[in-house]
Amino acid sequence: MAGDTLTGKQRRFLRGLGNSLKPIVFVGQQGVTDAVIEAIEMAFNAHELVKIKLQQSVLEDRQAVAEQLARATRSHLVQVLGRTILLFRRHAEKPKIELP
Repeated sequence: MAGDTLTGKQRRFLRGLGNSLKPIVFVGQQGVTDAVIEAIEMAFNAHELVKIKLQQSVLEDRQAVAEQLARATRSHLVQVLGRTILLFRRHAEKPKIELP
């Protein structure tokens, strides 16, 4: 997100919270599609921290896909670990996660 970035301490905090999460959006061989972005947007309506799993069939660079998803959803890229991406976006009306 342009303008406000996460500090190292905030990223570590969010990575810790993300450890216990299960992926709720999966990116298949079509890559980043409108349906994937829509699914992430819906996930952000319920959660501020969203874990995304890239299927083996995704051939694009993981980091590039992660940055593309973060831009498309106006969220922060917290982590790319293996084929898993962690994104964070503060809920506008009811933020639940209190960043350090």
